[in-house]
Parts: sequence; C-alpha cells; structure tokens
Amino acid sequence: MTSSPSAAFAAIPAGWPLHDSSVRGFASDNYSGVHSEVLAALSAANGGHQVSYGEDEYTLRLASAIKALFGDAAESFPVFNGTGANVVSLQSLAPRWGAVICASTAHINVDENGAPERVGGLKLLSVPTEDGKLTPELIDREAWGWGDEHRAQPLAVSITQTTELGTRYSVAELKAITEHAHALGMKAHMDGARLANAAAGLGIPPRDFTTDAGIDILTFGGTKNGLMFGETVVALDQEAAGALRYLRKMDMQLASKMRFISAQFLALLEDGLWLRSAAHANAMAARLREAVEGLDGVELTQPTESNGVFAILPEGVADRLRQRFRFYDWDPARREVRWMCSFDTTEDDVDAFAAALREELGR
Repeated sequence: MTSSPSAAFAAIPAGWPLHDSSVRGFASDNYSGVHSEVLAALSAANGGHQVSYGEDEYTLRLASAIKALFGDAAESFPVFNGTGANVVSLQSLAPRWGAVICASTAHINVDENGAPERVGGLKLLSVPTEDGKLTPELIDREAWGWGDEHRAQPLAVSITQTTELGTRYSVAELKAITEHAHALGMKAHMDGARLANAAAGLGIPPRDFTTDAGIDILTFGGTKNGLMFGETVVALDQEAAGALRYLRKMDMQLASKMRFISAQFLALLEDGLWLRSAAHANAMAARLREAVEGLDGVELTQPTESNGVFAILPEGVADRLRQRFRFYDWDPARREVRWMCSFDTTEDDVDAFAAALREELGR
C-alpha cells in the first residue's frame, strides 16, 4: 500500500528537532525559520504532478501577482537565492565587457565571493559611501571612460533597497539616480533582498520606488522575509527579460520544481503577509534602538530605517554579550556591530537582549 504525502509528513525522525528552538539571536534575518503560512503553502502545493521548469499553475499565478505589484510590464523569474538573482540580473543589463557601479558596502561587492565578476563576467566599480547610499555625484566618480578599450565600460548602476547599512532611499533619491544613469547610457539594478522592509518603512506600494522610479530590473527578496528559499527577479526592461530566459538556466538558477518557489511567494503576496512580516521586523528594530539609545557606552552609527541596528560598543562588551545572543561584527576595527530583527522576533526577545546589554555594560 502506497503511503500518502500527509502520512510521510507525519513520520518525523526520533530525536528531532536537532536544535534548541528557544535560542534566539540578532545576527541575521536569515537565521529565522519559515513562516507557518509559507510552510502550509508548500504542503498544499505538494500534491500530484505539475509541469516542471515554470509551466506550473503556481508560477503562472505568481507572474500575475508580480504584475499587480509592479505593473503590466513586469516579468518574474523565480530563482534559488539572492546571489544568483543578482548575477543573472546584472548579466541581463550588460555584456562581459561591462562594468557595474555600486556602493563599496554593496552585497554584490562584499558578500558574494566575486560571483558577479567570476560568474557574471562583470567588473564592479565600487564607491565609498557614508550610509550605503549612492548619489549621482558618487556615481560620477566611476562613470567615465566610455570608448576606452583599456577600461571596463560602465553600463549599469546597482543600488540596494534597503541598504546593507539599514538605510533607505527615498523615491526622489532613486529617481535622481536612475535619471542620471539613463542619461549616461547606463541601466539601473536594484538589489531588493529587503525590498519588503523598504516598502513597509516608506508606507508606499513598491511600484512607486521601482517601476515608476525608473528601475530597469530588481530582485525581490523572500528568504529574509519568511521563505524557506527563493528570490524572484523582476524584469521591467523588456530586453533584460528576453536575456533572462537564457541566463537563468546558464547560471544554474532554473528550478525544475519551480512550483515550490512560486507557492512560497504566493503565500507572501496574496494576503499581504510580505508587508506585515517586514513591518513587524522593522518595528522590532525600532524597539531595540529605543531600548539601547542613550545607554552609556553605546554609539548608534546609522539611522534605523529598516530591520537593522548598527552600534559601536566598548571593548569586550560584544564578545561577552555574544555568549547569550549571537550577532555579527560589522566593522571590527572600530568595534561596530550589527543587530538584525526578523519576522519572528518578539518584544520579549528585544527586551531580553537589551537587558543583557545593560548588564554587560555595567560590568
């Protein structure tokens, strides 16, 4: 007798879970689990057979949901992860002799192990910034050399919304960048790993700061907002969309069982879970900032405009505090740390962390 899928789900191995689910941390919004509604969507999508490689009902429905969010010109391309999403996006905007201007703190420059350059074949031209945000003036530091065969050609600008420093671009700032880039013959890419946090913080539809702001292609993050895995590339430029049909497979980002990426995104989008979860993460970061602001020895280094708090701590405090709550150093040279909140961070988590910090500061 063949067992049903539901019976298979019930057969949890003895001794599981393998981790202590009471342990909480502020290291990354990737540390959180999968939202219960997303898990339910995965289970519901698991019955029977569906056509592979994106011809399934869930991916077709996701395409409509993305158009509703970003406009009729938007075409969606679900992929496995954020690095892959950025690589295929940037490849669709520029040939192998092209260069991409980005902030020095950009994820593509710091945390993707050279994938845009090694896999994508694109030179990154990074610009130092105070707050992780580019401006037309900063872009102009690297926007030169067109026609010079000795220099990689600046053909795209990459911005992150919200940035790696937790800061957020306004619509006016984004329009100034895209208009400047387009006037110079460059395209605009947005790394939207935390795009939901930006939408929640700005209080406006994502179309307002993407499609209508002149962005040509963006990545729509899901993993940091309650998904098990998966991101979606949203092409607003039709030439880029045409290239993505081939680049996604070439870069090993074409999922055969794509319905399981798409079903997760539908769980986020169809009843506003994506925005509620991001707004909650932002609110927990604001609560954390309020709890630590003004503590003797704590110097906050960036405005808290999404779900991260950045601070400088006295010598030794971070290492002692990490014995109870895991988090990362951001700039060890000046003892700057980063605290991230997620969709499942609770008020009790924040309060316990702030109390532990006060204890360590008092030693």
